[in-house]
Amino acid sequence: MKVELLAYTPDPDMLCAYAAHICYSTAPFDARHAKRILATVRANGHLSVFEHASFSFLVEGLSRASSHQLVRHRLASYSQQSLRFTQAQPSFVSPPGCDFSAFYDQAFMEYQRLLQQGVAEEDARYVLPQGITSRLVVTMNARELLHFFELRCCLRAQFEIRALAWVMLAKAKAVAPLLLDQAGPVCLQGKACPENSFACPLKTKGKKGDMG
Repeated sequence: MKVELLAYTPDPDMLCAYAAHICYSTAPFDARHAKRILATVRANGHLSVFEHASFSFLVEGLSRASSHQLVRHRLASYSQQSLRFTQAQPSFVSPPGCDFSAFYDQAFMEYQRLLQQGVAEEDARYVLPQGITSRLVVTMNARELLHFFELRCCLRAQFEIRALAWVMLAKAKAVAPLLLDQAGPVCLQGKACPENSFACPLKTKGKKGDMG
């Protein structure tokens, strides 16, 4: 999987801190207080100011199975490769401990056979498995990213989207360290785990473990 941060709001930390500042003060904005301002609005749940900063990522090599999970985050914008207008490539993802390569090869051979017979791309794609990879551009604002990271960085998240979330977090945090300084699964934020009915190494062993 390849993830690239294509674009982001310039100086996202300062923009959101400024937006929060004008809500509560008529004094001139002092950038030196940005960290305190953002910490205060975060603690008060005033996360609407985080929506002023947005981040756009290019994601390549993500399976269709995982991209179906990604687009469930509806407060985001997506542009995904269309297999109606482009031909698929023989690139697939298998879950850890599984090797579906023989099945993938057979399915792709059938896909190519259909194309050679003149079947349209939009119809031939029906024989392709969900493990086939795709590429897409996704844009989220900082508030939605916080929510996305809470859910998808969790050890309970599916392996592929969890890996995606951690890479996105690292890239976004590099340019917005104040906005995202507490981003990640709820357990690392000191919040109650919503996955109470599921076993988790962090709960059973009381250790942080390898979250990547």
